[in-house]
Amino acid sequence: MHGPTTAPGGLPPACDFTVFGGTGDLALRKLLPALYLRDREGQLPADTRIVGVSRSDHDQAAYREEVRAALLEHVDADRLDDAALDRMLARLHHVTLDVNGSEGWHELHGLLKDRARHEDTVRVFYLAVAPGLFGSICRRLDEIGAADANARVVVEKPVGHDLASAQAVNDAVGEVFEESQIFRIDHYLGKESVQNLLVTRFANTFLEPLWNSHWVDHVQITVAESLGVGDRGGYYDHAGALRDMVQNHLLQLLCLVAMEPPTYVGGETVRDEKLKVLQALKPMTPADVDRDTVRGRYDAGLVGGAAVASYADDLGHDQSDTETFVALKAEVHNWRWAGVPFYLRTGKRLDRRTSEIVVVFKEPPHAMFPHSEGGSTPNRLHIQVQPDEGMRLHLTAKEPGPGGIRLRPVSLDLSYATAFAQASPDAYERLLMDVIKGNPTLFMRRDEVEAAWAWVEPILTRWAASPDRPRRYPAGTTGPIAAATLLERDGRTWQESDS
Repeated sequence: MHGPTTAPGGLPPACDFTVFGGTGDLALRKLLPALYLRDREGQLPADTRIVGVSRSDHDQAAYREEVRAALLEHVDADRLDDAALDRMLARLHHVTLDVNGSEGWHELHGLLKDRARHEDTVRVFYLAVAPGLFGSICRRLDEIGAADANARVVVEKPVGHDLASAQAVNDAVGEVFEESQIFRIDHYLGKESVQNLLVTRFANTFLEPLWNSHWVDHVQITVAESLGVGDRGGYYDHAGALRDMVQNHLLQLLCLVAMEPPTYVGGETVRDEKLKVLQALKPMTPADVDRDTVRGRYDAGLVGGAAVASYADDLGHDQSDTETFVALKAEVHNWRWAGVPFYLRTGKRLDRRTSEIVVVFKEPPHAMFPHSEGGSTPNRLHIQVQPDEGMRLHLTAKEPGPGGIRLRPVSLDLSYATAFAQASPDAYERLLMDVIKGNPTLFMRRDEVEAAWAWVEPILTRWAASPDRPRRYPAGTTGPIAAATLLERDGRTWQESDS
């Protein structure tokens, strides 16, 4: 099989965008609203069809009505207009199909072939279904002749639950599609602030000379959620925070912070540099896991002033050892970062919803103002990924006034919402357009996924062998006390977003 005929980065003349799981939560809440918003801006190929595949016994009219209701619910009212909505709905088709059965595939095949110059149409297959179905769907697509050079397949996380299963999933998809046709999506990489991290690093000359172990004391990456597991309890209890968040989202953010400058941003260059970071992570021994990782589980508490239940109550039983919180210390063993710890943490039912990266620089080597009031604090670059995208550079300044020097921490703030006139697109909006254009930069390559699993797996193995259960923490807090101790023993503290 050959690669796609459309040049990467170019908009094809026609596209059939097929969503397996077309009536599921992800499709209705994220994917279809993202496609509507790009269509509203005139960015979809004019000749685009959107095909929802599900087991629902919908005819075309019923599916369009279900999608209309989802768009009205999940798209901001000021971005809804009748002309764009009607154009989007006219693109929709539905095929009733059980991916494990034989019925319906002929109908999908006929629909995809039923267009002028179908051989020049880019076909995107988005697998918004359980990973166990990826292989069988791909084989069926191959059997009906839909997995040709113009096809692209998008797979959601999790790609496996350990290294062996990830390799099995990759093998199954790779039997049908070339690596260049496989787009493993991590929506965090589509966020404006994450991409702006690359621009901040590589388009500003004053930062790059400081971006190394000579000047950086440590790096903190936090992805905190105020919600509990909700209706994902069945899935989450078999995954846990390490698999669900650290193995993909947090390690991808670490890669973007730590990677070497690529030759240019595009194609395979960024993914090559991210892989080098994952390969440079210090392997975790059992002693390292015991010392440098903390796992926790939320108890009942208060979030936003409202009482919330414990994980056991949300799950319906107290027999689980699954973690809802992880904090850990990682090290990148290369020339640039030797000796610089990277502290990662993520959890559910914490005191706020936030995702942030904090680069803490070293303190000045000499106290120049010994008789001043106040004190200097380490400079910090604080990158806010969500909810309020932007960045702050924390400095020490002299407070105005006579009678001596009073030192005061101040910050230079950049809020994307106020600095730029246009609203930032949702991560899925950008990533789906990249799939249509064939641009792989913001997607995970097979070797990246498997390198991340190879690093995480010793932690999972050690935790499974340990008699210790996850440490409890009240909902509405910043996590277990041991997470603070993880930094305090190194003489450091977590940098909270309002500190």
